[in-house]
Amino acid sequence: MQPIAILGGTFDPIHFGHLCMAQELCEALQLASVRFVPAASPPHRDQPQTATAHRVAMVQLAIAGNPAFILDTRELEREGPSYTFDTLATLRAELGTEVPLCLLLGGDAFLGLPSWHRWQELLGLAHIVVAHRPGAIPSEASMPGALRALWQQHCTDNPASLTVSPAGHILLHPITALDISASAIREQLQQGHSPHYLMPEAVLDYIHTYHLYENRSHGT
Repeated sequence: MQPIAILGGTFDPIHFGHLCMAQELCEALQLASVRFVPAASPPHRDQPQTATAHRVAMVQLAIAGNPAFILDTRELEREGPSYTFDTLATLRAELGTEVPLCLLLGGDAFLGLPSWHRWQELLGLAHIVVAHRPGAIPSEASMPGALRALWQQHCTDNPASLTVSPAGHILLHPITALDISASAIREQLQQGHSPHYLMPEAVLDYIHTYHLYENRSHGT
């Protein structure tokens, strides 16, 4: 059974780093779909600078035309912090107990997992796929002790493991190294520079149309 994956973030704004990661993992792991889940109130990072409606519109523009990419607004429709555990729990309730579900994370997010809400219960709901740049594999030595123990118990190097069970594995997978960040894009726009070729042209056009990120006080 093909897994369904979720990719969370503020997407403030969405860019090719998000999209290329999702596409590469979708193809390499034979995912049925990738759900882009914009966060309303992320507990482990700065709050979004841009209004929810704008972030949703930018994601819609970015994923248009790709049938494997789906916008999922459940965190925006829920009050309180955008806990990944709650997101996975509601999605698992919708999908049933048999469909494989994958949480897509970058290496830094994975190393910070022990600070997440109910983090040790995530593998009861989904697999965790850790995307890393070639040559930058998170090492066991870099993992906090509790995370290292979880990794040793649940790690796999076989992508097929994600299809034969609904949850419970951690897989490291290399992706193309793209040094793109939303914060750097915002900085470029605030300074009057153009982030052409860092995001879909439709997203950049939207940003210019609504004058997003033009100065540091805009976009609440």
